[in-house]
Amino acid sequence: MRSVEEQLDIIVDATMTPAPIRIGITDALGLMCAEEVQATRSLPGFAQAAVDGYAVRAVDVGGAQSLSNRTTHEDEEQPHVEPDTSLPVVGEVAAGSQKPLRLQPRQAVRVATGAPLPTLADAVLPLEWSDRGRRRVTPHRPVRSGDFIRREGDDIQPGDIAVRAGAVLGPAQIGLLAAAGRDKVLVYPRPRVTVMSYGLELVDIDRDPGLGQVFDVGSYAVAAAAKDAGADVTRVGIINAEPRRLKEQIAVHAQKSEFLIITGAVGGSSARAVQEALGELGDIDTTRVAMHPGSAQGFGLVGEDRIPTFLLPSNAVSALVVFEALIRPAIRSSLGKRVLNRRVVKARSMNRIESIPGRLGFVRARLMRDAQTRDYLVDSIGGASGGPAHLLAGLAEGNAMIRIPADVVEVRPGDVVDVLFLQQRA
Repeated sequence: MRSVEEQLDIIVDATMTPAPIRIGITDALGLMCAEEVQATRSLPGFAQAAVDGYAVRAVDVGGAQSLSNRTTHEDEEQPHVEPDTSLPVVGEVAAGSQKPLRLQPRQAVRVATGAPLPTLADAVLPLEWSDRGRRRVTPHRPVRSGDFIRREGDDIQPGDIAVRAGAVLGPAQIGLLAAAGRDKVLVYPRPRVTVMSYGLELVDIDRDPGLGQVFDVGSYAVAAAAKDAGADVTRVGIINAEPRRLKEQIAVHAQKSEFLIITGAVGGSSARAVQEALGELGDIDTTRVAMHPGSAQGFGLVGEDRIPTFLLPSNAVSALVVFEALIRPAIRSSLGKRVLNRRVVKARSMNRIESIPGRLGFVRARLMRDAQTRDYLVDSIGGASGGPAHLLAGLAEGNAMIRIPADVVEVRPGDVVDVLFLQQRA
């Protein structure tokens, strides 16, 4: 029996990153950048107002020194302007205006946020610091040179690196690409994951199951998990067929995928047909893995391109546990993510849990937090050795999984355990 760590090393070593493609930046969120992007223009491209107010010369409203050069103290008296100081308002500039204006000494121009500053203006007097006059404005507080303006190139200057190769593109990076004038970017695409299901007892959800038949739950659950992990997912559905046709189906879909997942392909004599078809296409290893649930599983490389292929049990809970422990890290590795695994927190168990000796146990659970101590608490929903461990409804109720080491056979109430945080529940 192989350990989970050994199985994961084999899988990650076989994982390849897809060749980069150029796509629109609106579709690049969450993907890894495959090129270094340099800015070709300044941002902003001109000096502009940072707030609604009046473009002025700082010396005309009682201030000259830049805010960045003055020392501030909490008990410092607020600066003031002589009560008889007022300036004529000689114009107004809206955001997007392309009409140049020139400011003369002891004049003010009304400006909107984002509007270009008139020539000679070195500060903006906010509306809140004035009497909001239309013809003449009286400042209530002085402004210093550089106050409430954004100078040309404050954010980005030509030649600056906007996004580095290897960076995962988040909202800020997408914004920087837009600022650099790029509508497309070279990225490593989402890996294509094809999900199939095998089992003579399976029917799709658009049919009524007869005696001895069950809905194909596993492929739907695993396909959703793969999409949640960031993959581009194709769910083929049930592939029951005679051996030659089965082999052809698998070969065709392997050519169009970076990962192939087949539920119901291990865990019983009925799965022999799909394993034999896969054996003619590549190397498949069905060595058991020391984990529970999900010990029965398979992994191999099929087709000319040696596509990583996973064989999962028909039970949806077992399939999802295998996905979390082994397939999700592989998908994240293909995406270029630095962190492959879920966040792990230490939590105090609220109840007794039994585990199978010699196997890494995964127990669905609800992760909570004590309102007073802020300590994490975890309530197990099913035991690693009990019948309820296979129930999908229980898994859906949880937001976490307890990970029990292989050398631990019992967790007592109050014991501290490792918990994989799956997702935040509303």
